[in-house]
Amino acid sequence: MTATAGGRLDPEYDPEPAAVGTRPPVPDGPGPLRTQVPTGPNDSSPAAAALARATAHLLSLQNAEGWWKGDLETNVTMDAEDLLLRQFLGIRTDEQTAAGAAWIRSQQRPDGTWATFHGGPPELSATVEAYVALRLAGDAPEAAHMRAAAEFVRARGGIAAARVFTRIWLALFGWWPWEELPELPPELIFLPSWAPLNIYDFGCWARQTIVPLTVVSANRPVRPAPFALTELHTDPADPHPTRPLAPAHTWDGLFQRLDRLMHLYHRHALRPLRRVALARAGRWIVERQESDGCWGGIQPPAVYSLIALHLLGYPLDHPVMKAGLASFDGFTVHTEDGRRWMEACQSPVWDTCLAAIALRDAGLPADHPALVSAADWMLGEEITTKGDWAVKRPGLAPGGWAFEFHNDTYPDIDDTAEVVLALRRIAHPDGQRLAGAVRRGVDWNLGMQSRNGAWGAFDVDNTSRLPNKLPFCDFGEVIDPPSADVTAHVVEMLAEVGLAHDRRTRRGVAWLLANQEPDGSWFGRWGTNYVYGTGSVVPALVAAGLTPGHPAVRRAVRWLVDRQNPDGGWGEDMRSYEDPAGWAGRGESTASQTAWALMALLAAGEEGRVVERGVSWLVDTQLPEGTWDEPQFTGTGFPWDFSINYHLYRLVFPVTALGRYVNGTPLGGGRP
Repeated sequence: MTATAGGRLDPEYDPEPAAVGTRPPVPDGPGPLRTQVPTGPNDSSPAAAALARATAHLLSLQNAEGWWKGDLETNVTMDAEDLLLRQFLGIRTDEQTAAGAAWIRSQQRPDGTWATFHGGPPELSATVEAYVALRLAGDAPEAAHMRAAAEFVRARGGIAAARVFTRIWLALFGWWPWEELPELPPELIFLPSWAPLNIYDFGCWARQTIVPLTVVSANRPVRPAPFALTELHTDPADPHPTRPLAPAHTWDGLFQRLDRLMHLYHRHALRPLRRVALARAGRWIVERQESDGCWGGIQPPAVYSLIALHLLGYPLDHPVMKAGLASFDGFTVHTEDGRRWMEACQSPVWDTCLAAIALRDAGLPADHPALVSAADWMLGEEITTKGDWAVKRPGLAPGGWAFEFHNDTYPDIDDTAEVVLALRRIAHPDGQRLAGAVRRGVDWNLGMQSRNGAWGAFDVDNTSRLPNKLPFCDFGEVIDPPSADVTAHVVEMLAEVGLAHDRRTRRGVAWLLANQEPDGSWFGRWGTNYVYGTGSVVPALVAAGLTPGHPAVRRAVRWLVDRQNPDGGWGEDMRSYEDPAGWAGRGESTASQTAWALMALLAAGEEGRVVERGVSWLVDTQLPEGTWDEPQFTGTGFPWDFSINYHLYRLVFPVTALGRYVNGTPLGGGRP
């Protein structure tokens, strides 16, 4: 047993090393290991031709340093908040404003609103933030597109009904009173890791956002407003309508009353204690700034950290502030027509390992220069220092990969699993170096297994439900519980390195089987949604030893067959997170989701019309340059609340699926 940072004993963490080697049969598994998927048509087939075009296009996108990175598209709140941040700091330029506003206007729906994903419904907070950004750019409230947006906002309850994050941005300029926002005291930083609602109870993305916001909440800054926003209130004479409290015996009612106590504490806080809390929060923020100047590789912690540090006295020319502001340049996408939009994050490690796996499935030899170059770059990205994950796993040696170019504080389990799968497929000239990185990645992932046998994305046992109950936390998922897709990728990786029979792998398999939905699918936490979950889990289960005839695999196959669209493809709308009964596995066919379904069906040994129709859809919809058109969002940040269009998904996953169809690539392997 190992003591955690809080001094408790954790009987589930077993630091025994992984015996990484070749993949043997699984004598104690539920069935013989399936090593081949069905071999597809010969090389003159339309599928093989489509695969060749897609492979050539994917190779053409590789950076000279060895990595791939597609654009990561989210929604216009990123662009609006960038302009609001620059307005707050006094550094907004006319050029940035005009280019950002042009992008925001281009994303406006015909009804005058903004959505948070392609084809999605109008969203109140996104519309409020986009409207304010356009006011900053000089768009008159009397203009038709602005009137339509304001009418929608008022019809949905006005600013008062917007999310907390949106109202915080407005409070920075006096458009909303700080007193009408949930209180977030900086003294939160003092809570030990075993205490309820300590910062490590939050997922890493929320933790990095909440700590700087405690500084902002304590200071309650207000910059001069360049205009009024009375047109966004349902009743300008009563812009802050009182909301009734929930019953005291409910969680909502309890935390609402606790929030009132926190507001009272704000007015009577012990000043010496508050100064110490603010100083500690400031140090916590600075210590987690990455080498590129960003925080966590994502937009929200970065913008709030800059505001917080500025409020703590850091001038704009301080190295920390200069580096932080400069990091946004790397997140900026400039279009050919002069528009400017912001990526919320960047995904080079994720894109590179997926591309490498896809190219091996497509038939590239293991020693192909593109793959060796990719392996070289991935090996250079290995994280060998401890981060916040060590609060729960202080005795675990580091070893893993992050999602971004620079995020050493927060390597993630999902990326680490997929990087190991990619590296195992490449014949790197320094085999010892590669083997060492694989071994450390496997050991780290095994050490990050949660008590229930599954894996989350960044932390161990990050499952407390209390953070989600806070009035402040209405912006999306704020904890990081284990998920089927991450667990599946780890199980697939463990099978690949010869640990399919290991008791820790079997616990992961057991968790996946226990968490299959009644209809045969699996929930997709980081991709949309049940198609992603099912497309991740089925190949992992088969790699770990389940036969294609296993009841869980057959249920999954039946679900996928039932969800195939009339055109032969598969698609799933983001609305499946809110309304699974109506949308699970339902939506316009997309290249990435069709590929996920095919990957599952091929792993399950399926042949015949269902697979052929799916492959035909990919062949028929391929663009001349070799990729696919995919405006739909098929990636997930927070289920329903924050959606992502990974621009490389439309290429890497079809290459993988077509490669496995054409070449019959061994599952999870194909090692040299």
